[in-house]
Amino acid sequence: MKTYTPDKIRNVGLLGHSGAGKTCIAEAMLYDSGGITRMGKIIEGNTTMDFDPEEIKRQLSISASIASCEWKNHKINVIDTPGDQNFVSEAFLCIPIMDAAIVVIAADEGIRANTERLWRRAAERKLPRVLFINKMDAERASYATVIDHIHDTFHQKILRLTIPIGHGAAFKGVVDLLYMRAYIYEKDGEGKFTTEEIPADLKDLAQKERQELVESVAETDEKLLDQFMSTGALKDEDLYAGFRRAVLAGDVSPVVAGSAALNIVIRKTLDLIVNFLPSPLDAPPRPAEDESGAAVEIKPDPAGPAAAFVFKTIADPYAGKLSVFRVFSGVFASDSNVINSQRGEKEHLGQLEALQGKKQNPVKEAVVGDIAAVAKLKLTTTGDTLTGGKERIVFPKVAAQQPVISYAIVPKSKSDEDKVSGALHRLEEEDPTLRVGVDRQTKERILSGMGQTHIEVVVSKLRDKFGVEVDLKPPRIAYKETIKTKAKGHGRHKKQTGGHGQFADCHLEIEPLRNGQEFEFVNGIVGGVIPRQYIPGVEKGALEAMADGVLAGYPITGVRVTVYDGKYHEVDSSELAFKIASRTAFKEAFMQAKPALLEPMASLEITVPDECVGDVMGDLNHRRGRVQGVDSRGGAQVISATVPMAEIMTYAPDLRSMTGGRGQFTMQPGAYEEAPAHIAQKIIEAAAKEKEEGK
Repeated sequence: MKTYTPDKIRNVGLLGHSGAGKTCIAEAMLYDSGGITRMGKIIEGNTTMDFDPEEIKRQLSISASIASCEWKNHKINVIDTPGDQNFVSEAFLCIPIMDAAIVVIAADEGIRANTERLWRRAAERKLPRVLFINKMDAERASYATVIDHIHDTFHQKILRLTIPIGHGAAFKGVVDLLYMRAYIYEKDGEGKFTTEEIPADLKDLAQKERQELVESVAETDEKLLDQFMSTGALKDEDLYAGFRRAVLAGDVSPVVAGSAALNIVIRKTLDLIVNFLPSPLDAPPRPAEDESGAAVEIKPDPAGPAAAFVFKTIADPYAGKLSVFRVFSGVFASDSNVINSQRGEKEHLGQLEALQGKKQNPVKEAVVGDIAAVAKLKLTTTGDTLTGGKERIVFPKVAAQQPVISYAIVPKSKSDEDKVSGALHRLEEEDPTLRVGVDRQTKERILSGMGQTHIEVVVSKLRDKFGVEVDLKPPRIAYKETIKTKAKGHGRHKKQTGGHGQFADCHLEIEPLRNGQEFEFVNGIVGGVIPRQYIPGVEKGALEAMADGVLAGYPITGVRVTVYDGKYHEVDSSELAFKIASRTAFKEAFMQAKPALLEPMASLEITVPDECVGDVMGDLNHRRGRVQGVDSRGGAQVISATVPMAEIMTYAPDLRSMTGGRGQFTMQPGAYEEAPAHIAQKIIEAAAKEKEEGK
């Protein structure tokens, strides 16, 4: 493939809510630039970017896809990101490797929840942003409504570069305010247009918007402002240069309107990317840490030390692992050795590949600013830093969002136990928002993800990619049992067999531990009524009883056990006999010590729009939650609350329903608290029924 210098590279991400048309825009860009010979369609399942079988089946983007195209001697790396609530986390993970973003808004739906979230994240990273109002050919398209919504929602200075000519079925082109021309399209999907005079009914509006454009650019630069104040205008070359500087600085965000499906304004968008969006050399230095942990900055220097960040991993059961990275300094070559800075280990780069959706094209090298992939790195995972070895630096990892829904996952065939473990590990490497772990208490393997659809996709991939069938079920809540007062119990084990018998007798006192400890054992025997060698058996018996539970079969915690009396037999006593007697004594004491059931709590931080606060707080009360506080943050309200874990197993879809998809939350495990009596009774009865059915 052709080699491009860094100044001729553009890394542009497509961001926006699911259904806005990001993948269609990417497809049209590839087609117009000659990267593909036929525009695919999502409904036909043949687009370049959405190639995964699950994406084709569900007709939505599940993971970020990368493809490059050449436009006017520039290489444009297009990063098409998911916008669905279940998969939008991958877009957040990709934002740090973009140099600019095109935020896509559907003209018939306006700004939706995840578009807001992605805009905010891009703004936090000070990415230059272009707004593309797509689907101007849709029946309910309203350019003016979307513009008003942009002003109200984003609070960013925007400059309209186009005025649509017609709406809905009548949409046929745009007025270009930079060049003051009208472009009329054939609407056959080929992207070709004729240049005409601005329609008479749009001339006044075009002059007004053009003047707004010139004035806004002049205000961002002192020299341009002086020129404008003295002449009332700007030279075209000064306007274009000033406009680019303002976009790169984040002072303004250009707005274009078009239709990806009809291939209208896509070529003008490619021009906009090449002429007005940053190259990697325009990007600010990248923060990192050196070998000693000190903060350093890595400049985008073609001659600098080689440094790259692995932002994506693709798992394939046949081809193995594919690591996708962005070069932030220097050059990486095929068939070379590098250092994984996180692990301090060497890795060998085989053949470097440029991605074109699922296709891979070999390249000799990846220069600063470029994106490439390499197969079969042994140690490297998403978030790792690769260097040339001269300097050991580490780029900060991007924190993945915390999962919001969990299931217990069980292979349908016991023989697939090892196979499912390996497959889930591969999928975890590919998807940082996926979590797999084993609950230490319930012994269940827990699969956690960003939503119901996310989990369903994982199950489908296990079946289709790795040949493993699994069942899902709600995970068991990890309740615990404890006591609230002191009590005593007596255990006696006597059994006569043909030879030696079994004999042990012990008295235990149990009491609550107030210092947060789970268990404490005290040997209170005096006078040798139980010989020292049998005391470990007493302790083991108490621990076994605590592990099995008494009320409902859940582990017991927060108990001090004291053995204070007992009897033994010179011949028939043994450690085993005292263990059995101790279990009996513990259970007797436990039921007299005001036993209680403890339930796990979760600490929630819920971000919602102002108008949804009342509904969300009312719902939390219904779930037995306690609101700790409400704070304003980033134009939204953040509710802190403590809620029983059992009440939020389905919270993610419920919150989306309450907030129209605009609410989000994070969850951390909290402390254990005593369950209300009526709740505890239901749990105890359910455990007894389950035990009876299992006999």
